[in-house]
Amino acid sequence: MSTEIQALMQNIGQRARSASRAMARASSEQKNQALLHIAKLVRQKASEIEKVNAVDVERARANGQDAAFVDRLTMTPKTIETMALGLEQIVSLEDPIGKISALKRQASGIEIGQMRVPLGVIGIIYESRPNVTIDAAALCLKSGNAVILRGGSEAIDSNTLLAQIIQEGLSAAGLPKDAVQVVTTTDRSAVGEMITMTQYIDVIVPRGGKGLIARLMAEARVPMIKHLDGICHTYIDADADIAMAIKVCDNAKTQRYAPCNAMETLLVNQKIASKVLPDLCKIYQDKGVELRVDSSTRSTLESAGFQNLVDATEEDWQTEYLAPILSIKTVADMDKAMNHIERYGSKHTDAIITNNKTQADRFLREVDSASVMVNASTRFADGFEYGLGAEIGISNDKLHARGPVGLDGLTSLKYVVMGHGEIRT
Repeated sequence: MSTEIQALMQNIGQRARSASRAMARASSEQKNQALLHIAKLVRQKASEIEKVNAVDVERARANGQDAAFVDRLTMTPKTIETMALGLEQIVSLEDPIGKISALKRQASGIEIGQMRVPLGVIGIIYESRPNVTIDAAALCLKSGNAVILRGGSEAIDSNTLLAQIIQEGLSAAGLPKDAVQVVTTTDRSAVGEMITMTQYIDVIVPRGGKGLIARLMAEARVPMIKHLDGICHTYIDADADIAMAIKVCDNAKTQRYAPCNAMETLLVNQKIASKVLPDLCKIYQDKGVELRVDSSTRSTLESAGFQNLVDATEEDWQTEYLAPILSIKTVADMDKAMNHIERYGSKHTDAIITNNKTQADRFLREVDSASVMVNASTRFADGFEYGLGAEIGISNDKLHARGPVGLDGLTSLKYVVMGHGEIRT
């Protein structure tokens, strides 16, 4: 690593640490004012954002990036408006900082409670999605944290412009611009420095491909909030409503292919397979989805006249496609479905389609994933859809946060003790 990069990152870290103290004491009014000003600027500069983003997109295509990558990189009018709406939704959320809960008086006379406080300085390392720059900054800002954002080189122009917009909003609210900093160098060694800066950064949130997260898991010294894969399943139970199952499973796979909450494996109870699979798989094939199936599913579909089926391999059950490819397996019962999820799932998001409350309750209790759903598309596993305003990422860890990480996931609890002159005897 060059001394120049090391000095750059150290300087960014020092400024972030200093700004974090100002953010910790910032009022809700200040933070909300900054967020509203950023939302206003995002809308005002929408055409400029699109124009700059088009440069990033063209460069990505020229470098041979695949369709899923380009999709994540592209900012449309809808994407930009969603960013602005996310900012406004975060404004409407209650500020968690400084809240004291569970205050109880002890026999000694002291009162003990827990106060919600910022984590401090958060480092976000992400690839291709420039909207993360706004979403992550907004959540960190509202939760009283400073943040260092290191986006991918492919989105450098988009991220730089968005950072300027954010810092303008911070200044308008009287908050330090250094509370949100974007690493402007594309040198990969900056990431290596960032993930070891324990004296400045309290937690790292990686948002990107498997290669990035695997690297960080191996090299990082700063604690992380992360998920490695999004191998999401939907299980169609024997007691499912057929029309509902078709509608939900179509959406879970085809609404968008690239996000980590898209369904990658469909599990179908053998008692209902012949009733649901033909109509559902016709929709998939009409939309250009490649179907990779086990032998039982192949038999069901070929009996219904289907062709162009691919035999699923062991690797398919372990693959997050992020593409128009779907693995399908017919199972004997829900226990077999849950066993499959336990073996191959990534503990991200899994769903059951059923009208049987007992089955639904078992699935909710026994499937060990960050989000578990009944009769809903896995595509809902998202901070915006969960009412968090936006998300800084999705965690399939159990500590310190799990699922879409919103405001509470960016805070911690510390004990506070209220005394009246008591002494311990």
